[in-house]
Amino acid sequence: MLEPFGVKTEPATADRLDQWPSRAALLHSYQTRHMRLVTILLALLGLALPADACSRTYSWDDALRAIREVETGGLPDHGRGARGDGGKALGPFQIHAAYWQDAADRDPLVAAQSHSVCLKDLAYSRQVVGSYMRRYAKAETARLRAGKGTLADVEKVARIHNGGPRGHRKAATLAYWKKVRALLP
Repeated sequence: MLEPFGVKTEPATADRLDQWPSRAALLHSYQTRHMRLVTILLALLGLALPADACSRTYSWDDALRAIREVETGGLPDHGRGARGDGGKALGPFQIHAAYWQDAADRDPLVAAQSHSVCLKDLAYSRQVVGSYMRRYAKAETARLRAGKGTLADVEKVARIHNGGPRGHRKAATLAYWKKVRALLP
């Protein structure tokens, strides 16, 4: 039978109805089309971002350098001899006694010296921060030490350094994080 516009159609019969796709096949086709669209959109968004924004990794040194700069404001000699918070926070990372004690409880090398050593010894201060972070940000610290840290890893370490064991959850540490973030490579 010939319809208008020259299209030939056949009347529907029972054997032709069996050739219609099932509901499952239609649903799969619909989902596949939408997944393709989502994939294309994500690819386009990825192309719009700077190349290093997606793949940038950070090291432990990157994190500590930025934290030290925020803590001591770029004082000479990498902040050695710096005192803050009324003399309670010592050295390049402005380490308080409670922070030091927390690190010393877990690390005999830290415990072998006193909190006052943090005032002038950059290497020892880094060791104290590392011990503290291995307790409260273990996975993040490991990735940073391997040179495979993410921006989120640096954020967690910085906010814990500033706000204590749960500092990464405190709104009060967000301003500190912004300062650290601005100093990252």
